[in-house]
This record gives sequence, C-alpha cells and structure tokens, in this order.
Amino acid sequence: MTAPETMVEVWRGGLLESWHAGHGAVCDAAGQVVQAWGDPGAVIFPRSSCKMLQALPLVESGAAAAAGLDSRRLALACASHQGAALHVAAVQGWLADLGLGERDLRCGPEASRDTDLKLAMIRANEAPCQVHNNCSGKHAGFLTLTQHLKAGPEYVDLAHPVQQAVCAAIEEVTGVDSPGYGIDGCSAPNFATTVQGLAHAMARFAVAGQGSGARDRAMTALRDAMLEHPELVAGQGRACTELMRAMGGRVAIKTGAEAVFVAMIPDLGLGVAIKIVDGATRASECAIAAILVALGVLDPAHPATRRRLGAVIENRAGLAVGSIDRARGFCEGRLV
Repeated sequence: MTAPETMVEVWRGGLLESWHAGHGAVCDAAGQVVQAWGDPGAVIFPRSSCKMLQALPLVESGAAAAAGLDSRRLALACASHQGAALHVAAVQGWLADLGLGERDLRCGPEASRDTDLKLAMIRANEAPCQVHNNCSGKHAGFLTLTQHLKAGPEYVDLAHPVQQAVCAAIEEVTGVDSPGYGIDGCSAPNFATTVQGLAHAMARFAVAGQGSGARDRAMTALRDAMLEHPELVAGQGRACTELMRAMGGRVAIKTGAEAVFVAMIPDLGLGVAIKIVDGATRASECAIAAILVALGVLDPAHPATRRRLGAVIENRAGLAVGSIDRARGFCEGRLV
C-alpha cells in the first residue's frame, strides 16, 4: 500500500507544528484516475460522504415519487444537517406525511448542532430527540423506502431490504465489491469501499443526466437537490453549505466523519474523494478546498475558501498566531 501523502500543514511562529496526510483521487465517469495522492486503492469507510449513494434506492425504486418527495426532501436524504430549526421542522413534516413520528427513527437522539436552538432547548429544559440527529433526513428516506417495500420497521438491520438495496447500489456505482461494513454513528451499516471507487461514484453523479434509465434519473435528482438546497445539506457556517454556495451551484460536495470529503463536478465530468488518515476535519476541509481551487471551480479568494485554505489561526486574544494551508507540493497549479 502506498503511504499517505501530506496534504495539509499547520504553521506557528515560522515552525511547522502539525501536518495531516491522506489518500485522494480524482476520477472520470469511466473510473479512470485523473489525479491521485497517496493510495487511491486504500479501503475506507465513506461515512456520511456516501449519503447520496444510500439514497439511490429511495429514488430509483419509485418510492420517492410515490411519496411525492420534492427536492428539499431529497436534499435532506443526503444531508448531515445541523439540527437547526429549519432542519428539524422539515424532518418532522416529512415523518408526519408518512404517518410516522420521531419514535419510528432508528438514528438515536443527538443534541442540535445549531447553537441558538441548542441553547434555547437547554434553557427550556428540553431534551434532544432523534429528529435533531444530523442523519435524521437520511433515516426519513430509509423509512420512506421501507413503507414502499412494505418491509419491517428495523430498517437499519443489515439483512433488511433497505440495507440490502443500499449495499447493492454502493457496490454497483463504485464498481467495488465492499469488503465489509461498520456501524455508523446513526446505527446504519456503512459499507467500506476504496478511495478510487468513491471518486468514481462521484464522477458518475457528476455526469448524470446524460444517460437514461432509473438510476441516471435518480442520480440527477439527488445531485441537483443538493445543489439547489445547500442550506439543507449541512447548515450555517458548515463547509458543505458555504463552499457549494461559493461555487454558485456548479459543484456538489459532501463531508463524512473521520475526515472524508467528496465532490461531484458536472462541468468537468469528474468526481473527487479524499480521506485524511488521522480523521481531522480541519484537514479534510482544507484539502478539498485546495483540490477544488486547483480544478478551477472554486475561487481561492472567496471568504468561504479563505476560512479553510490558508486560514489564519487566532488565539483567544484575537492575535494571528499561525495558519493552516495546503502542504507544499500538494495541488500546486491547475490539475486539469
């Protein structure tokens, strides 16, 4: 296995204080590697970066159409949202339309990641519940498919028809037979794949709409929903939302836990996947921004970019004491 490549450096007082290495790939829709760092064959858990893959059976089965899901709900099915008021209300409305409630979710409770709502709930002595979970939109999608299939309520079980359909979709779109699975933070199986396989899948989403069939239509609908509603995919201050807005709806991106990040670039017909091996989110956000800049789809001077690439580190007194930036030699110049 090729060693991971240093992608991100943290400097303080003229000294390289920390660095982050990872694996990455840029692929075309045929699965060919256009650019790679580290080992593109590295096996990883994609975590939440693969939510659009997990949502494919929801759409291509006809379940989404039968339930009348609009683009907002498709975006939520792909989301790792903040649990802000707009996210919570949207998931609650979706469940109500299914004739279901919070108790039917299997993602587990999580405190809202939205500061205003979290503090308001603390002041009101209100406990967080499952709709606040950042994965509740994905789980509402699972429940929609469960109803459509007339399957049992334990939709996160590996043998459940929903998860069997998810596994099949992931293997088919990545072109990789999954070597195994882990249980994600939201209790759903997360099927391992390779960095290259994940980038290949993102490239297939990037070119969706140029083909035909249920899968092509499903990929197009999910990608376009993310592009149309970046505020639902993540939320205020989050990299996914801010960087998608910065790129003017031209590129869909999605983060995952433990420093995975993916991108779908329709204009170039390319997909990107990276994994920072130490799991640092600050590094995955910096690295994906560097790659998007090098691909010519993200303005390096945009404030959303500067908050992650070449970002100034301030101490508690507000003094500039360091910076976090791409490593020297990583993504220098244009990639394509």
